[in-house]
Amino acid sequence: MLQPIELSPGRFRAVYGRCFDDFQVGHVYEHRPGRTLTEADNLQFSLLTMNQHPAHCDAAYAQTTEFGRPLVNSTLTLAVVVGLSVNDLSAQAIANLGWNDVVLTAPVFAGDTLYAESEILSKRLSASRPGQGIVTARTRGLNQRHEEVIRYERSFLVWTREHSPALNPQLQPATKA
Repeated sequence: MLQPIELSPGRFRAVYGRCFDDFQVGHVYEHRPGRTLTEADNLQFSLLTMNQHPAHCDAAYAQTTEFGRPLVNSTLTLAVVVGLSVNDLSAQAIANLGWNDVVLTAPVFAGDTLYAESEILSKRLSASRPGQGIVTARTRGLNQRHEEVIRYERSFLVWTREHSPALNPQLQPATKA
């Protein structure tokens, strides 16, 4: 991760994330800490997103399914795994460009702890946006038993070190004291 920037003698600003220059194709980042999902997480996310499928929010119904208990909403699984990867992958990003090939490989239940890891698949400088580059990573979500529960590819636009406002305070808008 990036080191804090000394703004003036004895005054530092924390910086997190990676710039385009820091990524290398083939590198794998293990994202930590993990996140244990609860029944409340699942119910609140399902209702917040209007996904009222009874497999997520009706325990009596869920008992009649092949799983015998409520499933964690798959888009909650995706959201948490993406969130786990932000510090390592996209904290310096300007924008997410897309998610491809999202595959749900195993069910997730309340009480499961999710971890993630990402492999850098490709990177290239942007042809139309100087000082920025496009990185593509394959991320895998794993449960506490190290079983893959989800995988996907994500591309994002990220600053180069030279143009990163986080690393170059002179590029940031002035703040009022």
